[in-house]
Amino acid sequence: MFGELPGVEPPVGRRARRGDVPVEPVYGELPREDPPAGRRARRDDVPVEPVYGELPPAEPPAAGRRARRDEVGPPAGRRARRDDVPPPVPPPVPPPVPPHVEQTTYVEPVRAEPPPTGRRAVRDEPGLPASSEVAARLGGAAPPTGPPRPRPAPPEADATRFTNAFSGSLPPPPGARPPAPPRRPRPVDPPTEVIAPVDDYDDEYEDYDDEYYEDDDYYDEDDQPGPPPDSTARKTVRTIGELLITAGLVILLFVVYEVYVTDLISAGKQDDATQALDEQWNANTVEADQQRQAQYELLDGQAFAKMYIPVFGPDYKFSIVEGTTDKDLEIGPGHYKGTALPGDPGNFAVAGHRVGKGAPFNDLDLLNSCDAIVVETQTHWFVYRVLPKSGEAADWAQRQAEAKCEKVSPLGAPYDKAVGQSIVLPTQGEVINPVPYFEGEVPAAQQAALMTLTTCHPRFSDKQRLIVHSVLTMSYPKAPGFVPEEMKEQ
Repeated sequence: MFGELPGVEPPVGRRARRGDVPVEPVYGELPREDPPAGRRARRDDVPVEPVYGELPPAEPPAAGRRARRDEVGPPAGRRARRDDVPPPVPPPVPPPVPPHVEQTTYVEPVRAEPPPTGRRAVRDEPGLPASSEVAARLGGAAPPTGPPRPRPAPPEADATRFTNAFSGSLPPPPGARPPAPPRRPRPVDPPTEVIAPVDDYDDEYEDYDDEYYEDDDYYDEDDQPGPPPDSTARKTVRTIGELLITAGLVILLFVVYEVYVTDLISAGKQDDATQALDEQWNANTVEADQQRQAQYELLDGQAFAKMYIPVFGPDYKFSIVEGTTDKDLEIGPGHYKGTALPGDPGNFAVAGHRVGKGAPFNDLDLLNSCDAIVVETQTHWFVYRVLPKSGEAADWAQRQAEAKCEKVSPLGAPYDKAVGQSIVLPTQGEVINPVPYFEGEVPAAQQAALMTLTTCHPRFSDKQRLIVHSVLTMSYPKAPGFVPEEMKEQ
């Protein structure tokens, strides 16, 4: 038969070898061969294929021996043991198949030779098993001959049909598609609400319910009690307080003006007066002559000499102007009109401010006995020294041993009241007399050359006057580059 190979069995009495050709079984059937009698089945024996779902029958073991592993059931007349083969178990009953699912049986393919070259194999051609033979092997009837029957159409999709007893669901039949889930409706945006503009905001609160708003008198300002009426005493006190505050501010501003602002103004005027004096001296340059007396042009508010106090520092210098009015003293120290001139017998009296307007005599109370006061004119240097203070006359002999006090001594009558420093009332004008505190006449030849400095006392007040008397001790004619030694005292 086409596709069937000849079977060759091994010789009797030996096992099959690798070179032996096995007997090809018929398509869908396995060979059945029992082992030789008197021995057990071997590994190379072909087992008898049982029918599907049925176990091969087995004889019980012989009497008087134990059942073997390959035997079924215990021997007759004894109980079953652990090594006995259990009785056959009936095969499980397959679940019922739904009517729309076709039942199929596995068929093992049969090897066959291909048809001749150039054509296709037909159904009944030798070498292929006939349809009736295949059906007989499967235990069913042969299919009818003729045209192929049409394939039944798949049932309608139904989710309840695709279920079984084990998993609860079966795949859909070929070509069938599970029903699609229903689509969710697309959300629709609500229409935009248009709010009309509010013209009057007061209307929003007309319907507002509140116990405070219901009472219109709660917010009525007209019903609130006002401040009590001002009495005459209340008005007077308020007016006085406002005046005092205003006066305090004015006084404060005046003090700032007098102390700081006027200093700046006076400094400018002092510089102008000094510059004018230097130009005048440079224009009238003459040779120094001890016999020649200085000539002064005394004009109100115009400088004619310079004053230095070395103990106040090298930068202390002021130009002395003629006159003692407020306008003159704003420029610098002023010369009392009618008193002696620098270097002449008599009393050379000079006044100056202590606070504000340049304050040339601010530290006048710090001068001590024998301190030098230097006056410079166009032709000479005049050196004055402070007289002994009150109470120093008794021990003055010891002080005269000092170099700067060598030419300073207490003056006798009529200068017995003239001391280095004193405080007097503003009405005591005799302090600037040719002989201080003396009302009589004294010949000019008997008069001493004095210099008196006056200023207000105490600071920021004009109730009293601070007086400093000094006496002429030395004079030097001016020469180019010459400076008195007294200018270097500290």
